[in-house]
Amino acid sequence: MSKVSINGRSPWAWIPTLYFAQGLPYVAVMTLSVIMYKRLGISNTDIAFFTGWLYLPWVIKPLWSPFVDIFFTKRVWILAMQVLIALSLGGIALFLPGPLFFRLTLAAFWLTGFASATHDIAADGYYMLALSQHEQSFYVGIRSTFYRIASVAGQGLLVVLAGILEDSSGDIPFAWASVFALLAVLFLIFALYHSRALPKVEKKSLSPKSLRDTMADFAEVWVDFFRKPGVGIAILFMLLYRLPEAQLVKLIQPFLLDSPEVGGLGLSTKEVGIVYGTVGIIGLTVGGIIGGICAARSGLHKWLRPMAWSMSLTCLTFVYLSFVNNPSLVEINLCVFIEQFGYGFGFTAYMLYLIYFSEGRYATSHYSICTGFMALSMMIPGMAAGWIADQFGYQSFFLWTMICCVATIFTASLLKINPQFGKKNS
Repeated sequence: MSKVSINGRSPWAWIPTLYFAQGLPYVAVMTLSVIMYKRLGISNTDIAFFTGWLYLPWVIKPLWSPFVDIFFTKRVWILAMQVLIALSLGGIALFLPGPLFFRLTLAAFWLTGFASATHDIAADGYYMLALSQHEQSFYVGIRSTFYRIASVAGQGLLVVLAGILEDSSGDIPFAWASVFALLAVLFLIFALYHSRALPKVEKKSLSPKSLRDTMADFAEVWVDFFRKPGVGIAILFMLLYRLPEAQLVKLIQPFLLDSPEVGGLGLSTKEVGIVYGTVGIIGLTVGGIIGGICAARSGLHKWLRPMAWSMSLTCLTFVYLSFVNNPSLVEINLCVFIEQFGYGFGFTAYMLYLIYFSEGRYATSHYSICTGFMALSMMIPGMAAGWIADQFGYQSFFLWTMICCVATIFTASLLKINPQFGKKNS
């Protein structure tokens, strides 16, 4: 395998850092925001509802992806978005000590999400342009690995750092402002580094005529998507398969942080960084790897229903934690690992089905549309999750997520999949 790509630049010089940079802002918007607001005294209802809106950039990402192709180059988009992410994360650090911190930081988080979603489009497009098909296959595991490392760093190390700063300073806003200031500086470094490390591999913008043609093609992509056989059932599956997890993920950290008097487990910020941000991510990753191996050996058709049950049954771990008195840290770690393992294993079926449904003339564009529905499936249920937990308590909330598992199993049972899809020899 050649280690030198276009312009004599090794892919090792930019793939690890590019995908590490791709993973961090998503973690900041989706996970760090929840933990930070909980530590600052925001209610579960407001946390889930308002941070749920932060999924919106990823929901509507397919709508502006053509503009990333049309205007400028993907390299320019990557560098510009990394600078914008640095500025928006710096804004969060700046706004935290103020009286209007909740509104202002939410706006900054939304801007971070928009920049991050745009960065995703540009980075994935750049990856396909800068590498041959063989190189793309070779480095796909590398990019996934560094994206996962970013998740561990964001949900684990940064949360632990915030907890250390909370304990040492006694000032929660200062602790979190310091974490986001660090992230802002890191993204400025990314932008400077990538301005040198990313090869120039494409021409600039398209002509006005090409713009009109591209927009016509864009409309055709959407029309073709909704003409696909079984599109109604497919969209139902995309929206409901993760219904339990979409709600659960918004309340895991608040549940871990809340005191036992209100039904929580009373962990410290540092402990949450270890339990959810490290042990949980390891479980998620291992589950995904094993799920991929199983699907590759026997195909998605065989493993779809077992994976749907895996997504469902592992939610029982949080029912257990909410009912047991004073669970040990070992029990908590084990339960989080099992739940995240089950989610990672079951999520394999979801991602493979998106690929399966996207097959055809517009496979790449249709997959992008599917990821929009994927983000929407997390956004809407998650927005209501905090209100349910505040109204009825954690125990009832986790029992409710178990009831929602019916939607996961039911929608999976409706799908018709070629038995050969996903097998190694197909």
